[in-house]
Amino acid sequence: MMQLLAERSLVQAPSDSAPASPGLFSRVRERASDMIVVAMNFIGVPYKRGGVSAEGGFDCSGFTRHVFDISLGLVLPRRAEEQANAPGLSSITRSELQPGDLVFFNTMRRAFSHVGIYIGGGRFIHAPRSGAEVRTESMSLAYWAERFNGARRAQVADVSRVNAAEPADGTPAAR
Repeated sequence: MMQLLAERSLVQAPSDSAPASPGLFSRVRERASDMIVVAMNFIGVPYKRGGVSAEGGFDCSGFTRHVFDISLGLVLPRRAEEQANAPGLSSITRSELQPGDLVFFNTMRRAFSHVGIYIGGGRFIHAPRSGAEVRTESMSLAYWAERFNGARRAQVADVSRVNAAEPADGTPAAR
């Protein structure tokens, strides 16, 4: 699966020079790769405002929240703006993007009004708008390039600190 995604420039191809020893970098890279595979499984799911599931459809933040919950056990806040401001997520620049990072856009004349997941190769996956489906797009398309306004990275070691009050299915979390 990763080979296919790499061939389509959706994720970075594994490097022969990558360190073979397990370490934090390896674990982060593995989790990011798993996250991209999880996200790609939702391509074609219809957009639904307020949607939080594959069965009912996703909106942008419902999609990112669901993918992060399944792949990392990280329950993000519900809205894109809240995700951008979630404690435990590090702000990063566009040049620092790695697969699995959240990417934010100003699509409604306000910062952080849209969110997707960076998948590598200058592309991201998201639930774009009503009438559309979850898909990948290039961040260099003029529409997205002009509206990009930040990115965040979850630190694997800090996952438990970021979890919000409820899981992606909307049921209250046990405390």
